[in-house]
Amino acid sequence: MNIDKYRVESGKKVSLKDYDTRDTGSYKDKTDAAGDLQKDVEHLAELQDVLYAQNSRSLLLIFQAMDAAGKDSVIKHVMSGINPQGCQVFSFKSPSAEELDHDFLWRCLKALPERGRIGIFNRSYYEEVLVVRVHPEFLKGQRLPEKTMEDSIWKHRYEDINAVERYLERNGVTILKFFLHVSKKEQKERFLERIEMPEKNWKFSVADVKERGFWKDYMDAYEEMLEKTSTAWAPWYVIPADRKWYTRALVAEIINSALESMNLSYPVLSKAQKADLASARELLLAEE
Repeated sequence: MNIDKYRVESGKKVSLKDYDTRDTGSYKDKTDAAGDLQKDVEHLAELQDVLYAQNSRSLLLIFQAMDAAGKDSVIKHVMSGINPQGCQVFSFKSPSAEELDHDFLWRCLKALPERGRIGIFNRSYYEEVLVVRVHPEFLKGQRLPEKTMEDSIWKHRYEDINAVERYLERNGVTILKFFLHVSKKEQKERFLERIEMPEKNWKFSVADVKERGFWKDYMDAYEEMLEKTSTAWAPWYVIPADRKWYTRALVAEIINSALESMNLSYPVLSKAQKADLASARELLLAEE
């Protein structure tokens, strides 16, 4: 699978029209990809075990998308085989009063994964240059100093995000960012499914339909976000999302590739630790 073609080149002008939401790579259908997905899920479990044991690095996965693009589904299927002790998932919705009393990065940064863990952000601080940009009236609720409320606020936020992500990377946090790119047509079909199937009614919100009216504004915001914040140390991947089975397979492949590049290994014991193991073995064998 050629994962590089989905990676946004740093500083490159982005047009989402260049990315096919129905792309399925070299796969013909869901069955064709199922075997590879299962292998990747199993391999991810193996890699995560070594990451957890080594306890010196961590992996942060950030998922952003329009509603009904399949973020929850990807997280559920791709991470289905890993040890829950080594994974932390956070979903960020509208900020609370406490969160609004802090800077825009605060609520996410305090949820960063510990060493040895995989952290997953279902939405993130990127909402602050997406939904807040499409609805600038939300800025009023953040009670920012007046001098920061200029048009340059978006440029400054991109700069702050890039700087923080560079800092994290230098401290052992590998960051992968996924934009699940769903078409407006496919989103409509998924919304209708949520309305027509009782077991999916709970997923539906009338507010989601209202946001469709801002589709172009969101696409413009996503394009600039991808261009300004896809970096060598924290790259963005534009993932085709009209075919959920391919979305899952592609994300799993990218995560495994990143973990493999870390050259992870189980901790090597010192001579003293090995001697302690030998002594413990003798004591156990000596028991009646």
